[in-house]
Amino acid sequence: MIRADYELIAQGVSVDSRVLDLGCGDGQLLAHLQRVRRVSGYGIEIIPEQVVAALRQGVSVLQVNLEEGLSGFSDHSFDTVILSQTLQAMRHTEEILREMLRVGREGIVTFPNFGYWKHRWQVLNGTMPKSVDMPYEWYDTPNVHLCTLHDFEALCARSGVQVMERRVMNPAGHTVELMPNLLGSPPTIVSASRVECHVSLWVLGRV
Repeated sequence: MIRADYELIAQGVSVDSRVLDLGCGDGQLLAHLQRVRRVSGYGIEIIPEQVVAALRQGVSVLQVNLEEGLSGFSDHSFDTVILSQTLQAMRHTEEILREMLRVGREGIVTFPNFGYWKHRWQVLNGTMPKSVDMPYEWYDTPNVHLCTLHDFEALCARSGVQVMERRVMNPAGHTVELMPNLLGSPPTIVSASRVECHVSLWVLGRV
């Protein structure tokens, strides 16, 4: 089953465009975009097992450490650069956003919203949040920079990044307008029979 944020991302990607998927994992997103939007491009992944899985999906993947930047790519070499559920695991957050918008004409970002009400409730009950989009225990999580929607907006403003579009979805698939930081939980998904959390899509450009 395709993750809901994949469908949102596909809606924001032009047909026949060039795409770079950062932290592509097993390549499912890029393979999906190749099928439904006829994109070309590359996935970037550091974990060897994920690189192999992505190659089996039929996508082109490069084994690169994102923390070292994207110096191998020239300016504006892609139409869209995607960072899906990877931002929170990056140590150099501002740098990767700058690099996204250097090599791409626009960026698409999804990430787990630490301000989602279920996450806040777990903190109030004395435990670190754990959910479908944040499934790890506090002691083995790869996430190093959890943030809320407000936090990310502030980072974009400080870094000179324009938020061109933001979509925050509730479990019913409707756009959340009332207190999105509390009610919207980007970006994950979903089991086949129930939705554990919400989805958000951020389209970024240069100011």
